[in-house]
Amino acid sequence: MSRSSYHPTSVQACHSIADLRSLAQRKLPRVMFDYMDGAAEDEVSMQRNSSDFNNHALVPHTLTDVSSVNLRTRIQGIDSALPLLFSPTGGQRLFNHAGEMATAPVAAEKGLIYTLSSMSTYNIETVAALSKGTKWFQIYVWKDRGVVKEFIARCKASGYHALCLTVDVQTSGQRERDLRNGFTLPPRFTTSSLIDMALHPSWWWHTMTKPRITLANVIGKGELGVNTSTELGKYAASQLDPTVSYDDLAWMIQEWGGPFLVKGLVSAADAKRATDLGATGLMLSNHGGRQLDHAISPISALPAVVDAVGGRAELIVDGGIRRGTDIIKALSLGATACSIGRPYLYGLAAGGKPGVERAISILASELKRAMMLLGCDDVKKLGPQYLQQR
Repeated sequence: MSRSSYHPTSVQACHSIADLRSLAQRKLPRVMFDYMDGAAEDEVSMQRNSSDFNNHALVPHTLTDVSSVNLRTRIQGIDSALPLLFSPTGGQRLFNHAGEMATAPVAAEKGLIYTLSSMSTYNIETVAALSKGTKWFQIYVWKDRGVVKEFIARCKASGYHALCLTVDVQTSGQRERDLRNGFTLPPRFTTSSLIDMALHPSWWWHTMTKPRITLANVIGKGELGVNTSTELGKYAASQLDPTVSYDDLAWMIQEWGGPFLVKGLVSAADAKRATDLGATGLMLSNHGGRQLDHAISPISALPAVVDAVGGRAELIVDGGIRRGTDIIKALSLGATACSIGRPYLYGLAAGGKPGVERAISILASELKRAMMLLGCDDVKKLGPQYLQQR
């Protein structure tokens, strides 16, 4: 049976991230699935994020003892059960009513780092109380620097381990699926949405009966205190600052005073400069292809960044991870770890917390099996000897 003809009906019947995506597509209204799954313009960047892993072939080493395989590593000084972490993703309650209340606990239970988005649907304090695992907070340089200072203070008070600055949002990307679908938050009731209600009754029921979906961290910051999702979204978009510079990065690193990562770099020169200013980690990312289309993929950018940084900052490949073999390739090229966004969101949409658990279990199982077949018993031993450029 080909992958395209397999349609799982439960998360336990999903055997790959692609299966979870298939189930999520059937569980969600089209407008919400496309918002999660889509990217900018022709979506070339998003496609290359995954397909560029195919430029590297694995070279198995045989007659090695792989009866015990170590998948554990350290990321920003913290033990992690896998060389994998949860990327920040906003608006999670759009995909399942539990939102971050389902995803953050899974990260803690699986021994992984969780990154909370500034645009989360539960706030900094709520997620801190919910999950005792290691948490990072993703932040922007807002035009109102007072908001930045407030977020930093709240994260310190709530015990977040690291701050992660996203730098590739000088303006919003052109996501044409959303434009064609007429995406709004909250959803508008139209003839098509009424038809969709009949096709996805569970999603609509939870949307209408659960507390209103909002951007929890920016409540009260819209003009005149308006707190509807639409107005908060407009406020957040208006705060994107195209004047952001390395001076702002240096200020935020000093203001935070702890582990600090920069997310959205793919340029070796940018990576070196950020490291020179004190960034302890870099998340190589093109925002999942949702900002600049035709941008270089993180896995393709990795070798030059490795050379530029020279081991002075940890490197995390963010984007395109769909298989355990993708993680192996990234680590073999010099990454410290990988991060995922859509894979765990597919799980969330497919089945709530059990779906997120399934997404991590699939990737962990694939990673262990591929390590055994590769003939490598420890993820920290991965290197160029296991790869061949195609």
